[in-house]
Amino acid sequence: MVDYSFLLEELKRILKEKQLKFTRQRELVLKALFENEGHFSPEELHRLIQKKNPDTRVGIATIYRTLTLLEEEGLADSISFGKEGKRYEIGLKKHHDHLICTHCGKIIEFFDETIEKRQEEVARRFDFQMTDHAMKIIGICKECREREAGNQTNTQENH
Repeated sequence: MVDYSFLLEELKRILKEKQLKFTRQRELVLKALFENEGHFSPEELHRLIQKKNPDTRVGIATIYRTLTLLEEEGLADSISFGKEGKRYEIGLKKHHDHLICTHCGKIIEFFDETIEKRQEEVARRFDFQMTDHAMKIIGICKECREREAGNQTNTQENH
């Protein structure tokens, strides 16, 4: 995992290069992603930032713009949920893939060497130069399946 001081210096360098101002609000977005493990919607990040920094106003538009910038520059990564938008995590982490529960929205990170090798083999077979990949497996997590099974048992007992 990369350290925060490196990320902060990268953000300052990028902003200077793009002739944009370094602001406390932009730093708070980066810091919220760094300090909170997981994947967050812009609205969730907004709530986290406001809760931790009640005296600093950070508008939701600033959060969206900052996340876009961070993602373009590789300091943040996102997973698209179609109409439900994106969820963001800090960038520059060791490569991993995701399992996504369609019921509760839980995101589980994983790394599997066999999958990684297989993807490289497929790219070679098609004479395709792979520069990156993102895998997301969509389904229902164990907790949601158990909750559903429990609800079905209760429904059957009530009849």
